[in-house]
Amino acid sequence: MDVSGFEGFEKRLELHFFGDDPEIFQVGLRKIDFESIQQVLEAVQCTVVSAVGNSYFDAYVLSESSLFVYPTKIIIKTCGTTQLLKSIHHMLHFAHHFGLTLCSCSYTRGTFIFPKSQPFPYTSFKDEVTYLEDTIPSNLCHRKASIMPSKSSSHSWHVFTANDNSVSHSHSHMPYDNDIFTMEICMTELDPILARKFFRRAGDRKTGDMAGKEMTELTRINEINPNALICDFAFDPCGYSMNGIDGNWYSTIHVTPEDGFSYASFECAGSINDDIVHMLMKVVQIFRPETMSISTTWNVYNNEMLTKMAKAVESLGLKCMSSAMDQFPATCDVVFQMFTARRKSV
Repeated sequence: MDVSGFEGFEKRLELHFFGDDPEIFQVGLRKIDFESIQQVLEAVQCTVVSAVGNSYFDAYVLSESSLFVYPTKIIIKTCGTTQLLKSIHHMLHFAHHFGLTLCSCSYTRGTFIFPKSQPFPYTSFKDEVTYLEDTIPSNLCHRKASIMPSKSSSHSWHVFTANDNSVSHSHSHMPYDNDIFTMEICMTELDPILARKFFRRAGDRKTGDMAGKEMTELTRINEINPNALICDFAFDPCGYSMNGIDGNWYSTIHVTPEDGFSYASFECAGSINDDIVHMLMKVVQIFRPETMSISTTWNVYNNEMLTKMAKAVESLGLKCMSSAMDQFPATCDVVFQMFTARRKSV
């Protein structure tokens, strides 16, 4: 084991299901009771600290990141040394109970800051892929694993996808639209002055929810998407998580602010008709990272939007060092962009 701090980089798993009962697409996986959700998270080694929901989905802030439950889709991302992939077996069991079949699976992560601290199978991407291929059902026959590089050897993007022939079912909770995207931003070496805003005062006697609400307003995270209902939580002595819900779109932020291994992530799903550039610029201004990666997953590659995003980031003092694109069978295009500060902070 290496001497390490807290691992901020998340592991992220997304599972899509389909079934024959039309009612499934209204309720489906949201029928899973809280005790069962706790059972899944116990296997992963985390707990629920706060939750919110609307007519489209439920969003849980976890002790180690977030969980989103839609009628036919589950997204779970966890940081630290959690055992994320152990959730698959449990989710398949509950889905089967509701007459749902897995039709799509994707797993993504960045490069760990403290790789030697990770338990098996997260010790290597090859081991993770082997575990995934042994765990998911055989009907997911279109499979691909890829490590997308950047100019920095310490930053790459790991992607595994698996789909069956009914992948169109995987978007049943939302209009099937080529404009749909998921954006995952990973930031390291945060501006130390801004990072201090994610530390709690000693003995403040506030609940995590109260302190989280204060951090959201102090840092102007609530301005990234003013339409979102925010569920936030501040950890003691430091650290912050939030989920935002806006119709059937989610957003989420997680912050590990300690010097030496500071990290923050922002993720959102939406349509390119939404103002991605506005959100992206707000995120950069809140954290001012020295290094940042953006992974964008699309149904159809959109070069115009990627160019706008890169220009917006560069206007804030970050230079695009590299950009890689890969295509995954029957599912999506992924673009991985790497940015670094033009000059080091004083």
